[in-house]
Parts: sequence; C-alpha cells; structure tokens
Amino acid sequence: MSTGTVTAAGFPEEAVRARARHGAAEVFPPSGEYGTGLFGAGAAGGPGAPAPGSGGIRPAVAPWGGGPPDALDALRPAPPVFMPRRLEKLIALGREPGHDDVELHSGIGGFTSALPVYLSAFGSTRAGSGDLAVAAARQAGRLGIPMVVGENTVPVHGYRSVLLARIEAYAEAVGDGPGGVVVQQSTEDADSEVWNLLYSDPAVRELRDSGRLGFELKTGQGAKPGLGGMTVVGAAEAERLSAAGLFTLGAELGPDGSRLRCATPGTFTEEILRQQLRFMRNNFPLARVWVKFHPGRDIGTAAATAWSAGADAVTVDGAEGGTGWAPRVFLDGVGLPLADCLGLVDRPEGASLLASGRMWEGGRAVRALALGATAVGLGRAALLAVDEDREHGLERLVEALALELRLLLHALGQYRPGDLTRADLWPPPPGAGRPVPAGAAGGGRP
Repeated sequence: MSTGTVTAAGFPEEAVRARARHGAAEVFPPSGEYGTGLFGAGAAGGPGAPAPGSGGIRPAVAPWGGGPPDALDALRPAPPVFMPRRLEKLIALGREPGHDDVELHSGIGGFTSALPVYLSAFGSTRAGSGDLAVAAARQAGRLGIPMVVGENTVPVHGYRSVLLARIEAYAEAVGDGPGGVVVQQSTEDADSEVWNLLYSDPAVRELRDSGRLGFELKTGQGAKPGLGGMTVVGAAEAERLSAAGLFTLGAELGPDGSRLRCATPGTFTEEILRQQLRFMRNNFPLARVWVKFHPGRDIGTAAATAWSAGADAVTVDGAEGGTGWAPRVFLDGVGLPLADCLGLVDRPEGASLLASGRMWEGGRAVRALALGATAVGLGRAALLAVDEDREHGLERLVEALALELRLLLHALGQYRPGDLTRADLWPPPPGAGRPVPAGAAGGGRP
C-alpha cells in the first residue's frame, strides 16, 4: 500500500507505484503464479481481470460474461427461417433430422479427427510440461483429436522423459483411430535436432508410417506476438541453461533469484518461410507440415505464402490466445484479435485453417468456423479440464463442446462444420445489406 501523499485520480496509480517498488518484475505477472497461472487476454491486471484463486491451476482470464465481449463473441449465430440443407438432410434420411444427425468428423491438416477440435500446444511452461500434459495427451488420444506438442520442450525438460512420454501416452490411447501428433520446433529445438530424433525414433514409427505424425514450424504465438517463448526459471536452472548457451536469461523476477528465460522467435521473410517449408517436406516426407503464425497485421499474406509452399495446415493464434508466460503489456494490447485475423485470411478450397484463442465452448467455436476456420484449438481450457479430473476432464469438456456444436449447427440448418459461412452470423458482413422489413418499399405485400 502506498505511503506517499501524491495522488493521481483516473491514472493507473497503483500499477505505477508497483513498478516503483519492484522494477522489471512488474513487467510480468507475479512470478509466484508461474506454473499454476495460465496467462492470456484479461490477465494483465486491468478491468475484468480475475482475483487470484487458490490451489491448482486457475485461469488468468476474465470469466465468461465477466467483461466486454471481443469481436468474435459479439457475433451471434443467426438461424434462418428457410433451410435448404435441412430439406436435403430430410430427404436423405427419410425423416426430420435432429441435432444427432450433424456430422462432426473433420479433416485437420492431413489428419482425420473425430470433431473439428485439436489440442493446442502447451509449450515448455511448468504447467504444460508435467503430469497434466501427459494426462491431456492420453485423453486427446481417446477422443481421436490431433495433439500439438509445443516448442522448447526438449531443451528445457528433456527428450525421453517429457516429449516422448506425452507422445507414447497419446499413441497408446489412440490406437489405430483418428488423430495425430504434431511437434513444434523453434530455433533452440533445431539446435537439439528434435525433428530428426522423432522422425527416426522406433517409438514414433507407427504414427509416422500411418500418416499421423506432423511437424509444425512456429513463427510466433498470440500471447506475445513477435517474441519467442518465455518461462521463469530458478537460480540453479538459470545457471544450467546459461552454461548450455541455449537461451537468453533476462532480469531477475523475484527475491529467490528466479530469472526470465527467453527463446528467440526466429526471423522470417516470405522467401525464408518458403524455404523452411520446402526443407520440411524434403527431409521428412512422411510427416504432415504445419505452420503457426502469431496474429500479425500481414497474416493474410503469411497464410497464403504457407499454403502456396505446401503447408498442410496454417494455425492462427489470436491475440486472445496463450497459456504461457508473457509480459502484461502484451496480454491485452498487442496483436490482432482472432476475429480480425480470420477476416484477413482467404482460405483456399480444401486448405486447413486452424484457430485458437480463448476456445472452450461451442458458441465461440461455431463463430470461428463460420469465419473460415476448419478447426479450433483448446489450450488453457484443456489444461484446466485435466487439472479438474486427470482421467476424464478433457473428455467431458469436449463432450459438452461437441453437443453444443451439434445443437448450433442443427439450429442453423447446417449438418457439417464445413458448411458454415459468414452468412450464419449476425450482424451480416459489410456490404451484404440487411433484410428489407415487411411493409417497406419493395418488401411488403402488394
């Protein structure tokens, strides 16, 4: 609490005083929350940010309905009166269709999936790299949805004990069913030859040979566009990483000597991206090729470049996304919201566009699908669900989401996720006009 006499009404006085007391540590959320807090939009400490919880993992984001909706949440699924596709379904079935007749099986980046959902990367944060991540992998395998393993897992935590443990748990659960595993690689991962290790590992051979292994080139992420991965490490771990020369170590974040660990995001131009994707296709011909972008202002050009170079999927992480550690100033104020990103991307027919950012229920997923996404990723929601129930939490979360998807698609007169379009949302897109009300010129009865 302040002991000063100067006040500044209408100004973020307490935030300024906190910086005066703690310096660089105040650029980030409290270091004591690292490992239990999941950070994304709404976690910067502004209006609508939640009060700290107690125990387990708590979402560092405003609860549903606890703050103003973003541009994606502001759109409303708007069922029409006349539904030609429902008529087509009625004729095909020989009866009136119901929500159980909605088909959710989807193609996601070269894989088949039980529904248009995948497990997003958790990265190398403490919360996303331990037992929770293995439990999430096992449940994702049982669900038959693809799983992405985040960057820097190997340099920070090790290959066999962490990365391979997650993949083996997934492979055992998925059997020969739908799904697949995608492994990200950053510049530090490349130094550790993560993709080479996996591609030749006998433990991964069945996934690879059955077309259910993929590699994702990560150029950025929604929580901190333009920056690389960040975590908090203790003094001893900082010394180890410094000696290995793998990461940049930043300012001290606490009295215990904890330090900021920074990875490099990599440097990209259109030509560098093309060459990277060609390298992936040439060196790993049996692996699916994905690329993940942060919510940059040129996301439309970036996505088009990736698809033209042969990417099986483009992942767009909206500014709302993120489970990992990030500076407060980035969490609510840097990068494009997911709705804007989707509006800038022109997805070619048959291409996979994957969207992530505060996904947890069917309404937001339907909005993203209607704006052009082919699937949505669960990040913070998945970790919270598994933290709630290590055996079945993610499965129950996805079960609820799938029911909402079926109900919403049926209400809209659509029976496959790929049938959704921007016309299924209200307000209509610019230039589309609005229906002429009855009685208006040209719209009433004669």
